[in-house]
Amino acid sequence: MNRNEFINYVQTAYGVKGDNPWQKDPESTVFRHIGNRKWFAIVMRVKRSSLGLNGEELIDIVNFKCDKVMVGSALGNNGFYPAYHMNKKHWLTVMLQKDADISLVQELLAESYQLVEK
Repeated sequence: MNRNEFINYVQTAYGVKGDNPWQKDPESTVFRHIGNRKWFAIVMRVKRSSLGLNGEELIDIVNFKCDKVMVGSALGNNGFYPAYHMNKKHWLTVMLQKDADISLVQELLAESYQLVEK
């Protein structure tokens, strides 16, 4: 699932249009819960080195709010990292790439949406 596919999926499945709150970073897209406006997903473009990977190539990532247990278990999957620029106990970063596990990304998105609903 790439960046555009993810954004389209969120808009279709949750009826939420992303916003771009930072003028200095117009590519970052925040998705807010329709009821309370809390963030449940953030799509960003960062350098690989920002995730502890080799290289300075820009990659697309998404951050999800997660249960602590889910964060711990998901980190064992390829393309899943401690949250970039967020609380690492409650957020998880997923690299958006063509071989990303779509069903797991969708599951994390649903959980994130439900967690911020409370």
